[in-house]
Amino acid sequence: MDAPTDSGVSFAPYFDIPSANRAAFEALVEEFVATTRQEAGCLYYGFCFKGDQAMCREGYANADAFLAHLDNVGTLFAKAQEIATVTRMEMHGPAAELDKLRQPLADLDIDYFILETGFRA
Repeated sequence: MDAPTDSGVSFAPYFDIPSANRAAFEALVEEFVATTRQEAGCLYYGFCFKGDQAMCREGYANADAFLAHLDNVGTLFAKAQEIATVTRMEMHGPAAELDKLRQPLADLDIDYFILETGFRA
């Protein structure tokens, strides 16, 4: 396999949203998007929905850009956890970038997936 040359990382938190909180969660999603739109290292960002579940689809240039994002949206993420339950978190990327995240994110229950081959156009 060809070793990846891409330093990008992606993150996918999954949420269960009580029906009574759906409107509040959707309003919070708009705040997340507006706040994240200004981040230089964000490659893409958006929320996907399936019934009362949501997943945030996020991509960053590297681990440092993701950490900057967390600093930027920490308050919003705390609000999201007050109205929805985080059921899963996945982090994807090359081993060297994931290694930069393990210590700062040690308090979070994240499944790490190591990119072993691929490219980014």
